[in-house]
Amino acid sequence: MSYCLVYTLTDNIDEAKKIANALVKEKLAACCNIIHNLTSVYEWKDEICEDSEILILAKTKKSLFEEVKNSIRKNHSYELPAIIMLPIETGLKDFLNWIGENTRK
Repeated sequence: MSYCLVYTLTDNIDEAKKIANALVKEKLAACCNIIHNLTSVYEWKDEICEDSEILILAKTKKSLFEEVKNSIRKNHSYELPAIIMLPIETGLKDFLNWIGENTRK
């Protein structure tokens, strides 16, 4: 089985919790980490922006990425949310098995 992390950002803790809870409740992710106090610098609509953001890392199966992406989009307020899949090449076998057991078949 292939596993991955799905990376997304939001600008408030309530939305981060809403996204994370939806993913875990729907068994699209076994676990989500919410990491505060990030600063993002980016260009948007011809302006350089600097904003405080919150990172969400969801642990899941690669085969669930499309459903994870759709759930994030449904619960996200950004016009263009960053949603990126990062493959997990290797890891503690028991932990990877736990991801598999706690996500949809």
